[in-house]
Amino acid sequence: MPFASSTSHCCTLAIGIALAMSFAIASVSSQERLETEADRLTMDAMRLSFNEDFSSLDVSAWGPDTRWIAHTPWSGDFGGARFADPGERSPFRIEDGNLRIEAKRDAEGDWQSGLLASVDPKGDGFAQQYGYFEMRARLPEGPGVWPAFWLIGKDRSKFTAEIDVIEFYGDKPDGYSSVVHVWHRDGRHYSRFNRNPVFKEASPGDFHTYGVKIDRDWIRFYFDRAFIWKTETQEEHRQPLYILLNLALVDGPTKDAAPDPSHMIVDYVRAYRLD
Repeated sequence: MPFASSTSHCCTLAIGIALAMSFAIASVSSQERLETEADRLTMDAMRLSFNEDFSSLDVSAWGPDTRWIAHTPWSGDFGGARFADPGERSPFRIEDGNLRIEAKRDAEGDWQSGLLASVDPKGDGFAQQYGYFEMRARLPEGPGVWPAFWLIGKDRSKFTAEIDVIEFYGDKPDGYSSVVHVWHRDGRHYSRFNRNPVFKEASPGDFHTYGVKIDRDWIRFYFDRAFIWKTETQEEHRQPLYILLNLALVDGPTKDAAPDPSHMIVDYVRAYRLD
C-alpha cells in the first residue's frame, strides 16, 4: 500500500513503486523462492486468535471501543478516493455474510471508498507479534482499482514496519504484489518485493485466500494457502502488527476509467498464533 506516513499507505507513489519494484525483483534470491518443509502451512498446529467473519460490522470513524476504525490510525489516508466514515454514505455493507466495500463517485463527482484498521489512534485494538494472518476475498477488476490487505507495526516512533500481503492493481490484472517495507524517520528505506502472477490462471474476481506467516526468522507469503515467497524477518517487524484492509483507487489518470461502482467482497479476516 502507500507508504505509512501522514500522506500515504503501503505502496508509495506509483513512480516510486515502479523503481522499488525493479530493484527488488532483481534482488529476490532463489532461497526466497525455494519451498521447504518449514514453509508449508499446517493450520492445525496454529491457534485462532482473531476471527472476523463479517456476520456484522463493528466500525466507527476513529473509535474507541469498536473492532475497526475507518481510517489509518495515524491519519494517513491515501490514494485517489476518500476513505469515508460509516453512516449515511458508508462504503461498507454486510451482504450474505460478507463485507462489501464499495468505491463510487459521490453526488459531487468525487470518489469515495473504504478502509478498515484493527487498532485506533491510541493503539487500542487487535495486534499480534508473529503468527499467520489471512483474508479471504474477491477483488474488483478494472483500471484504477487498488485493493489491499496489509499489516503495520504498532511502534512507529523511529520507523514504520509494514507488510503488504496483497496489493492488486487493476491496471496489471495478471497478478498481485507482496512487499515488505521499513520506513525510517531519517529517510532510509528497506524494501523487498515479489510479483505473484497467479491470475494468469486464477481469477481475481473469485474468492481466494491471501496470507502471511511471520516468525522471528522469516516472513512467508501464501496464495490459497500455497507457499509463494519468503523473505527474512527484519528486527523492526519483530513486534505486534495490526491489520488493515481497503479498497483504494490509484491517484492517477486510470482512476477516471475505474468501474463506478467497484466492489471488494471480504468473506473473513483471521489471525492465528503459532503456539
